[in-house]
Amino acid sequence: MTIANLPAIRACRPAWNKGRVVGQKRPLMPKHVWAIRVRLEIAENHRELALFNLAIESKLSGCDLVRLKVADVYTSGHVKQRASIIQNKTQRPVRFEIAEGTRKSLARWMDERLMVGSEHLWPGRFHERLHISTRHYARLVHDWVKSIGLDPTSYGTHSMRRTKVAQIYRKTGNLRAVQLLLGHTKMDSTVRYLGVELDDALAISVSVEI
Repeated sequence: MTIANLPAIRACRPAWNKGRVVGQKRPLMPKHVWAIRVRLEIAENHRELALFNLAIESKLSGCDLVRLKVADVYTSGHVKQRASIIQNKTQRPVRFEIAEGTRKSLARWMDERLMVGSEHLWPGRFHERLHISTRHYARLVHDWVKSIGLDPTSYGTHSMRRTKVAQIYRKTGNLRAVQLLLGHTKMDSTVRYLGVELDDALAISVSVEI
């Protein structure tokens, strides 16, 4: 008796993204920023407060943020008001301001024992790792947003990068300024990154009178 070739039966596995939000991550609202900041201040978690503040202020991608060195933001016993680094992805320079509140949190972090003699701004906890990993940073972001009751699947490290520029765009509509702050080489990248829609463009057009 001949047995027909039948297709192999595979066990049904759930999709890897089932139940996950896999689109663009949301920026934080100002009230969210302050809620997280207050929680970290109350906990006296100087490292995470400095990291959170600089993540929002610098608008750097996760890979650039975690590899920052002390010399990038600190000189002659003071935190710089303005810093510049070369982006890992584009190999192009990007500059960012460091506001007074962020400078204070960084200065406090620099006084910690762990920072004595450290070359890296966010040193790793293990000797073989010079600085924290992007995965570690992502876990911290997850904990921050969860601590204030937000859905952590809707936010990520790019939320930190997008938060301040989203507010700048909402208040000014200046895409060129946002492009420079993010260090994008093409305006198209900035438009996609912000999720600018036709309605946004029309709203800006209506607000400008000639």
